[in-house]
Amino acid sequence: MLYLNEKDINKCISLNEIMNEIEKAYKIYEENKFHMPDRIHVDHKNKTILYMPCFLEDTFGTKVLTVFPENREKSKPVIDGLMLLNDYDTGETVSILDGKTLTALRTGAVGGTGIRYTTPKDVKVVGLVGAGVQGFNQLRFACEARDIEKIIIFDLFKEKLPAYIGELKTEIPGVEMVSAETTEELLKESEIIITTTTANEPVFPNKKDLFEGKHFIGIGSYKPYMREYPDALISVLNKVYIDTEFAKEETGDLSQPIEKGLLKDSQIETFGDYLLNERNKEEIVKGTTWFKSVGMALFDIVVAQLIYEKAKEKGIGQRVEA
Repeated sequence: MLYLNEKDINKCISLNEIMNEIEKAYKIYEENKFHMPDRIHVDHKNKTILYMPCFLEDTFGTKVLTVFPENREKSKPVIDGLMLLNDYDTGETVSILDGKTLTALRTGAVGGTGIRYTTPKDVKVVGLVGAGVQGFNQLRFACEARDIEKIIIFDLFKEKLPAYIGELKTEIPGVEMVSAETTEELLKESEIIITTTTANEPVFPNKKDLFEGKHFIGIGSYKPYMREYPDALISVLNKVYIDTEFAKEETGDLSQPIEKGLLKDSQIETFGDYLLNERNKEEIVKGTTWFKSVGMALFDIVVAQLIYEKAKEKGIGQRVEA
């Protein structure tokens, strides 16, 4: 059995390789060549355990994550866990991967893939709301997907932003980085806006004119009571692109406006369908776009399998006895 920690995973694979693998996952999703049971949420007080199994045609695995929002105040990762990768024929565990690293990378790649196909190629300024581990990786992939010149960051914990920006500059050199005093300021000055919060109320003011012509990557809200975006965004959209059909029930960013009758089913399209079908994408990205992800185990298994294969090829990782 091969154990792969954070350093091992990062040595195995490039950001572009992960985004390419995410694109393959969307094709698998649209062709229905997988079996993915509903993810299991176990909630206790303000703590969550998530179980996310998935079968492909030649492998299967399960990611187990803990989500502890209060860890931010302790300077610890909000998300932790493991990915178990299994042999398809015997069920044996062939690899254990660090779950928080896999999650950060594959979710960053999901956002980066969204940027690849829902934004103009000449965008230069990206704004981030939510300066955590996930936001960090979203910016890494955003700068891989587009030639970004400026990053604007907002977080409620403003005192931590100087150190956060310092780390980002080491990871993404040559890009101007500043903090914003308000989300409205960030919204006005950014072309792409990425959100990675667990907010229960929209993080932006409900002003229609602020959203027109912008490009939104919604990563944070993953439960029906969570919401990052106000109704004003929906009023200027033609479509919202979602990674999975169950996103319509799982995130309050979609379920709440659907319940109000503000967001119609005809306005919602799976990102895989958008990718695979012919349409004038260059024309589409001239308007306001919104890509909303809640994630799925299919992303984890596809990326984990590639990491495992590359680790074996390169002799990376630690062999452990089961």
